[in-house]
Amino acid sequence: MSPSAVRPQTANDQFESDLNLSLLGLGVEYPPFLVGPEALETLANRFYPPSTALKKVLSINRFTGIETRAAIGDVDHPLVNKPNAPSIKELNALFREEGVRLSVNACKKAIKEWGGSVDDITHIVSTTCTNSANPGFDHYVVKQLGIRSSVEKILLHGVGCSGGMAAMRAAAHISLGASYQQKPAKVLVLACEISSLLVRSELDSINEEQATRVGVCLFSDCASAAILGNGIGDDPAEPVYELLGWKHQIIDDTEEDLGFDVDPLGWKVILTQRVPTLASAAVSPCFQDLINSIPGIHKDKQPPTAADFDWALHPGGSLIITGVEQAMNLTPEHLRASYEIYMKYGNSSSATILSVLNKLRESEGKEQVIACAFGPGIALEMMVLRRQKLEPTTSNGLEHAETNGTSNGNAATHGFLDTESNGSVTTGAAVVNGLSDATVTAPGSQLTDAAGPYEASIVNGGSTANGEQDSMSTLPIEDLD
Repeated sequence: MSPSAVRPQTANDQFESDLNLSLLGLGVEYPPFLVGPEALETLANRFYPPSTALKKVLSINRFTGIETRAAIGDVDHPLVNKPNAPSIKELNALFREEGVRLSVNACKKAIKEWGGSVDDITHIVSTTCTNSANPGFDHYVVKQLGIRSSVEKILLHGVGCSGGMAAMRAAAHISLGASYQQKPAKVLVLACEISSLLVRSELDSINEEQATRVGVCLFSDCASAAILGNGIGDDPAEPVYELLGWKHQIIDDTEEDLGFDVDPLGWKVILTQRVPTLASAAVSPCFQDLINSIPGIHKDKQPPTAADFDWALHPGGSLIITGVEQAMNLTPEHLRASYEIYMKYGNSSSATILSVLNKLRESEGKEQVIACAFGPGIALEMMVLRRQKLEPTTSNGLEHAETNGTSNGNAATHGFLDTESNGSVTTGAAVVNGLSDATVTAPGSQLTDAAGPYEASIVNGGSTANGEQDSMSTLPIEDLD
């Protein structure tokens, strides 16, 4: 790598083709429970009186497109079945136990795939938005992994769902600094979130404020990790992905649209109805700027289009996925990993993006990948990666969650929330093999998963692609503010 690759950034800067930055191992750890939409309804009925706001939230909850969410406990977990919502002290104690456990297991998987030793790890960049204790959770992960205490650590806060990518971006800059000094860098990147136990706090707000708070319908638990290296020194394994470039930007005047506010009972999700539109509109200019900054991927001096990449999009919600799909002229196949993770595990905030990247490599696809995530600010993170292991690989951590008290067969009926076109929730939409009608753009579209090609049942004007009538109904939705 030439020293100019790490010179101060200017508007005219471009990424050189010899950054030599790679993800050498990935690890994902979901907790042992998968809970369906009925779990939220059960808790709501146990502890809260019927109300207009609660009825609206529970209606939305049935049609988010999420079949199950990963959680550290089932609907009978003692901490969410007390007379009052758990305190921040109780949440911290549980994160110290369960969050650290998930994190350690995710890190072990990433380190195992890399094939190196914990003694070779030079830096650690971690993130979470569901814990803020000092010392941070990364301190305890380091101790349990047996990493020497002198390893440099950075714990990112305030970056929410974009935290996983922000951590990778920070790790990339650290690695480039080490390259400039001709030193090896092996950076452990870690993201962990425990969101499920905030359910009672969110239900409290819905009940007390009569507010339509959709965050309670989306979030889940997960830890994910990666090893990022700079190519100096011996690496026992072939890289998983090569990092080619990245971009970070803030969408102006959106601080009040997406956030995670501190509260005596933990944190409160801020998520306005504007977020899907704002996020989708910001992707195209960011993509163009990023692609133009990486001339090494241009062919005949022409930059690639969005459809030339597979997309690892953070699945913040169904409207965000479908919005980006439409804005960038993509197909569900481009976003297959994002759809699959969203539908089976939900939105695990900062930990989700590495899970999507891990899922994406299980099937054959395009050589180059766009990773993209949104966080508070609204912040937009985007990266270009190149696959190094092109052959399909087995799952590295997605197979351990167990379905608890929910039906999760190949044919499940869930709709996607639609609040942009007509202000209603469409119900009765068919979901086949884990993809809903909202993920399909044309009748007969072929979609591919790790098991092979399959054809989704497509709802088109009230009937399915095979000509059978589909019973459609709508539930009115008011503003989500």
